[in-house]
Amino acid sequence: MTASPRPPLPEFLRPPVVEVTLSAQHEPLTKLRGPHLGLFWAAVRDRFPVVQEYPPLPQVIENLAGAPEQESGMRVELLKIPPLSRCWFINEPGSELIQVQQDRFIANWRQTNPAEAYPRYEHVRDIFVGNFETYTEFLQREQLGVIVPNQCEVTYVNHIRAGEVFKNPGQLGRVFTVWNSRYSDDFLSDPEDVRFAIRYLIAGDSNDLMGRLHVAIEPRYASDGSLIFVVSLTARGRPRTQDLNGILEFFDLARKWIVRGFTSITSKEMHEAWGRHDKR
Repeated sequence: MTASPRPPLPEFLRPPVVEVTLSAQHEPLTKLRGPHLGLFWAAVRDRFPVVQEYPPLPQVIENLAGAPEQESGMRVELLKIPPLSRCWFINEPGSELIQVQQDRFIANWRQTNPAEAYPRYEHVRDIFVGNFETYTEFLQREQLGVIVPNQCEVTYVNHIRAGEVFKNPGQLGRVFTVWNSRYSDDFLSDPEDVRFAIRYLIAGDSNDLMGRLHVAIEPRYASDGSLIFVVSLTARGRPRTQDLNGILEFFDLARKWIVRGFTSITSKEMHEAWGRHDKR
């Protein structure tokens, strides 16, 4: 029997995406220190001339039997050497960057002005692959260790702005299919604002559990007072294989769940506003 073709991923002419992050968390590279990151910067400086430093992100492991586990910050007190900073290497416009710390490698795209179009997932994936290969070659050359990934995650951040479809938090049902604004009596009226979070288990092609999709929705207000719903979707889990192919396989699965999940939780009215046009 021939398997039926998979339906295409939903596509939008004007998606509300403002940021995409691809992250590979791995076992700590204990030999990697600050001066080494300076040497690595020399290999990518032509593409990422701007450097910033931030505290390192904690290790997060999805426990598929319960809540996600996060390493305690108390662990750093037991180390003789303080944890290495997280370095951002940023391109000139500020729209693309890679982040490096002892146990993570991250690639980002972010919208730097409202007129900037989202360059699509494949472009961000290429940023990750090209610079990850440069990084692993650097680690090998300097004998700093091998990356052994233990978790991968993809995050999409969307800004849904008030407009013709909705104007206030009380009209949330016009935006999100998972919101029910019906009350059991007339005591309460429209809410002042609304925020909520949802989790879904991610199944692979063989219906085996691969990770978890986290959805967070919260309101913000622009400088002109207009309402924006910030919708963050993060898919996180363990790659099947501990190499670049395993990382990319999870990224592709995560992207599929994020795109389909975002489409499922948003209304058809919003899809029309974003210019949905699935390829056949």
